[in-house]
Amino acid sequence: MDAEPAPIAEPESTDSTGTLVPAVRQPSPLAPLATAPLSVERPPSAAGGLTAVVSSLNTLLTKTGLRRGLRVLIRVNQPDGVDCPSCAWPEPRERSLIEVCESGARAVADEATLRRIDREFFERYTVYELAGRSDHWLNAQGRLTEPMILRPGSQHYQAIAWAEAFALIATTLNDLADPNEAIFYSSGRTSNEASFLYQAFVRLFGTNNLPSSSNLCHEASGIGLARAIGVGRGTVQLDDFLAAEAIFVFGQNPGSNHPRMLTSLREAKLRGAEIVSINPLREVGLIRVKQPGRLGDLVSGGVELSSHTLQVEINGDVALLKAMMKCVLEAEAAAPGQVIDQTFIADHTTGFRELVDDLDRHPFADLVAACGVPEQQIRAAATIYAKSKATILCWGTGLTQHQNGVANIAELTNLLLLKGNVGRPGAGVCPVQGHSNALGGQAMGISERPSDGFLDRLGKAIGFEPPREPGYAVVEAIAAMHERRAKVLVALGGNFLSAAPDTEWTAEALRRCSLTVQISTKLNRSHLVTGQTALILPCLGRTERDRQTEGEQFVTVENSMGIVHRSRGRLGPASEHLRSESRIVAEMAAATLADRSPLDFLALASSYERIRDLIEQAVAGFEAYNQRVRSEHGFVAASPAAPIAAWAGRFGHFTRVLVPTRKLADDELLMMTIRSHDQHNTTIYEFGDRYRGIHGYRRIILMNLGDLRRMAIEPYDQVDLTSRFAGRDRHAPRWVAIPHDIPPGMCATYFPEANALVPVEQIDQDSRTPASKSVVVVVSKAVGVAPRPKDDD
Repeated sequence: MDAEPAPIAEPESTDSTGTLVPAVRQPSPLAPLATAPLSVERPPSAAGGLTAVVSSLNTLLTKTGLRRGLRVLIRVNQPDGVDCPSCAWPEPRERSLIEVCESGARAVADEATLRRIDREFFERYTVYELAGRSDHWLNAQGRLTEPMILRPGSQHYQAIAWAEAFALIATTLNDLADPNEAIFYSSGRTSNEASFLYQAFVRLFGTNNLPSSSNLCHEASGIGLARAIGVGRGTVQLDDFLAAEAIFVFGQNPGSNHPRMLTSLREAKLRGAEIVSINPLREVGLIRVKQPGRLGDLVSGGVELSSHTLQVEINGDVALLKAMMKCVLEAEAAAPGQVIDQTFIADHTTGFRELVDDLDRHPFADLVAACGVPEQQIRAAATIYAKSKATILCWGTGLTQHQNGVANIAELTNLLLLKGNVGRPGAGVCPVQGHSNALGGQAMGISERPSDGFLDRLGKAIGFEPPREPGYAVVEAIAAMHERRAKVLVALGGNFLSAAPDTEWTAEALRRCSLTVQISTKLNRSHLVTGQTALILPCLGRTERDRQTEGEQFVTVENSMGIVHRSRGRLGPASEHLRSESRIVAEMAAATLADRSPLDFLALASSYERIRDLIEQAVAGFEAYNQRVRSEHGFVAASPAAPIAAWAGRFGHFTRVLVPTRKLADDELLMMTIRSHDQHNTTIYEFGDRYRGIHGYRRIILMNLGDLRRMAIEPYDQVDLTSRFAGRDRHAPRWVAIPHDIPPGMCATYFPEANALVPVEQIDQDSRTPASKSVVVVVSKAVGVAPRPKDDD
């Protein structure tokens, strides 16, 4: 953990008499430049194993104590236990005693920490001083314990009573000239019950301004799939991984981001499936895995996962997919009727002839050059796909966070449809979300562009006419705040500032609000860069007991494969002042809407069964909700994972997709943002990235050694980065250049630190997702001495 912060001198100015007086300075939205030593070593040869176990136990020891940590850990991902607050990978039907990975253990320990932040903490530190600390230090201070307010002109948060906080929110919202001047953000961790209440309150208030964390990551998946196959979600279940003959993993690092997925890949590999990894970085977790608890893995060195690793250039996936499809069609021409599924294409798809014509227009050599993958590797991967009778395509944000994110998903689905790999065992699409209830929130109506069908059902269930005008997605919300068309931001979870693109631009937008409200468990940078008035409303975590006036409650969530199940916390609350997310939303709604509401929000929050009864009426696929969710394994609410016979008509649509073009100057690289191993989304647990061999420092840029030499930059030199887009430059100084196995012309940096370089205007026009993985940056030598790594190679 970082050392205690040194006193920071407050800025000064002079008054009209020439006397020095303290000046109010805005807290910085950027994490401070770290001075910790950098260590670079050879990465491990496999993911998982005893190292992951030791790391997990050490996390419990330092944050919760071993006994307390294990007490909650054995309940994680168990029936009627605690749903892991990390990723959304589903649980197997047969579960081990500890059904949790290293990432999940960190998330649980982080929430169950024994450290607390009270009013004395905020009396000690100004927001200006807190902004001078790292994101890791802020998170490590512990759980928030009581409501706090930052009043206009003040540098210190002060305690505020719950009733006063809700009254302030209600007055501010009701004083707006238009409901659309308020924005209601939410995180993909929020439960189904809280999400449903939240969107009901917001729509009763009169707006669809419900941006969410999905706008920043997987929105393109849902839109692209809905256009290609008619449903905006994945089509596989966990058992399909055991029936697959081939699994392709695009733009994803499950070893760090979804470690339990490695178990499914390992089992598939041992059953004979071929696994192909497509990613600019060669990630350890997709090369080899040692499963904890498997003695054979520890003795043998683990199981090799990927038979082929294609290091595609950043956003070269469309070109690669077109090249693979050309190979498949060549194989079909050589053996008519034996490669592609002509019957499936004729009975269930449209646009096949247009796809073939489009592929014919692209010379194979041009596609090879555009994706950066050698022809031999492309043909080997295509052969695996062509021979497989059941193929799953998985992907992460490496495909979605581009200006052509929706097009990437459409092209990937084109490949899938060629062989009819939808609606059969062992085949389908598998987008892997990084938030533990992203799908559930969307099902509950967390969307700035809800369907008419959803609004019709919601209006009928509640007894009102919902607003129909589309609301703001995240990037549109930032613009609205910047232009003062929006004046209030309420955030149900998450870290809006750090998650959003163009950090300084977003910070200025937040400062222009009259009120910002953060419903949170831990301290983060969004609490420090605020509107004129700011509220922190501390809530229960998922690991904690949720007792309402009508007894102890459980919440429900939906995993990445559409299974809705229970989550019940067992730990005592971190503070007697905490309230559940559902209770906070209900009291905010009751105070704001008063007698204008057809719903009794306080009664709904007193028993979550009432919320689920209302969801049953308002949301398709949730019939008999309270009964079905009590089954041991939950239920599938709305899944397209059905046999082809159940897919009526021509549901598949081949799409003509353009190959992205780019031209880089000699001093430019194409940058993608990535996570380190020791973080989950914007939460920084430690300063480490074990699977890439990097420790102690986060402002690093991974570069090809040839690019370093071409730019006359020595390994471990400090460099400054600049991105240029739409006539505005964004600067980020003092990054350490580290040679890494990445294609020439490409580079990678950690977010949220590199979000300052992501232009808010550079988005996918269909999904409104920022292009965080396609940022053109200028790299230049910095003045100064970089931290030197230990020579461990």
